[in-house]
Amino acid sequence: MRKLLHILYTAAASILLLLMMAVWVTGVSPIYSFREPRPFSGPDIFNPYSVLDTVQGWKRANFHTHTRVKGPFPPNECEAWPQETYDTYRKLGYDIVTFSNHNELTPHPFDPSLQVNVYEQGYSPFKFHKLVFGSRGVVHWDPLLPILTSQMQFELNYLGRSSDFIQLNHPYRTIGLTEVDMKALSGYEIMELDTHISTQNEYWDQALSAGHYSFGLANDDLHHARSARHIAIRCNFLCTPSARYEDLKNTLLGGCYYSMRVPNYGDGDWEEKMEKNRSLPQICTIGLEGSKIYMTLSCKADSIRVNGQDHATLLLAKDTDRVEYTLGADEPFARLTAYFPGGEVIYTNPFARYDASVSASPMDNTPQPVNWVLTVLYNLLILALMAGTLCLFVRLYRRK
Repeated sequence: MRKLLHILYTAAASILLLLMMAVWVTGVSPIYSFREPRPFSGPDIFNPYSVLDTVQGWKRANFHTHTRVKGPFPPNECEAWPQETYDTYRKLGYDIVTFSNHNELTPHPFDPSLQVNVYEQGYSPFKFHKLVFGSRGVVHWDPLLPILTSQMQFELNYLGRSSDFIQLNHPYRTIGLTEVDMKALSGYEIMELDTHISTQNEYWDQALSAGHYSFGLANDDLHHARSARHIAIRCNFLCTPSARYEDLKNTLLGGCYYSMRVPNYGDGDWEEKMEKNRSLPQICTIGLEGSKIYMTLSCKADSIRVNGQDHATLLLAKDTDRVEYTLGADEPFARLTAYFPGGEVIYTNPFARYDASVSASPMDNTPQPVNWVLTVLYNLLILALMAGTLCLFVRLYRRK
């Protein structure tokens, strides 16, 4: 009995020490001296809808989709294969579906010309996850316990070297992600919105208020394609000529799209869900005239809210299908949210001040400066912790 207990103790201690070693190894990072928050400013206003083609119209899309995959080791928490998932989305009125399985590039189920290389990156139990677009392979490096803002920033920078652009996933559900982090982090182009918790998207405004411009996507983060209450509850409408990657990339990096929360119509009645998903409220026109932002909708909303710096409400229009707001010279940005009687919610991309003679948009992903003194000291500490853990591991197996 004593021998069995000793074996169990040794096994448990070994696992703990190996986990500690994995945390220290993946904790290696530069330490950044993050730039101070700088609200958007300038004589011009960035209009993400400047290329809107109302003749071309909107195409409905979901980009954060999990499916069943081949093999015993990749994540198989999803019961439906890509083809079944795609077919269900099509019945619900979607034009574009991309497959973003965890740390795996998933082939398009039937048309290679529609292949989009995108995957959800991240192993951390804190759920610091990212959608990585345009990568030829999966990057497996990930800080297991990203406690420091610098660790998160290093991960975003590292992923950015081998991808076209990055979406920061479900900030509401990322453990330990704070307002301080949102005001510091850069290196991503898209923020994931409205992940089942709130329609307010405060974290987006925290980043925008600090001068970190990003576009917004609302996605199902689907894991259960056969469950009516999990599918077609978030979506995006893109003004894009096709579902091919180059067109999607240009649109997603240009901002001519809006996002939407959709109720679970029918409460399990698939026929009702499909019918109502094909008659959603839509944006008819949206744009900029001088400093005046305008939007018209296909039907009346209960209210249309204009949010700005520090999540302030700049305007609240009630019981209307249109809104206009003139962005003041000292107002950094504005974004619009429309709330409908049926529970639908529309989110627009932000209009923001910038200087068009200096840059093409207010988005600034220039690298954060590195504090080399703190970087050396921090990584020496990591090395010391690794050495200490290794010594404990050796002592464990040298004991009689």
